Amino acid sequence: MIPKMKLNTTHFDLLRLLEKRSNLNQRDISSELKISLGKTNYCLKALCDKGYLKIKKFNSSKRKALYIYHLTPKGIQAKANLTVQFLKRKMTEYNQLEVQIKELDQEVQRLSELGMLSTTNVK
Repeated sequence: MIPKMKLNTTHFDLLRLLEKRSNLNQRDISSELKISLGKTNYCLKALCDKGYLKIKKFNSSKRKALYIYHLTPKGIQAKANLTVQFLKRKMTEYNQLEVQIKELDQEVQRLSELGMLSTTNVK
């Protein structure tokens, strides 16, 4: 069991993905999230240990097993909380970007008025 695990963006992405597509294997999850197979395994185990995820194993053939990942009620709540945190963080980033874009646009206008930029360099 992992004590006091802090959920991060990877955990959030993993919970979102598994809520939509619970029958992915670890290689597919790894590929979809663009993370290593080891990190995928570690995060899945961590989410299971926290009680956010349950794994059901089905034998689909003699050589392969099929796993189904289910978010538990605790996992659904954690995902909801992470969604709110993620949205707040992204809105803050968005607002900061708007300010930066406005400042850069003003700087480009000023440089253009001074003749330091050709019109082909602007937008």
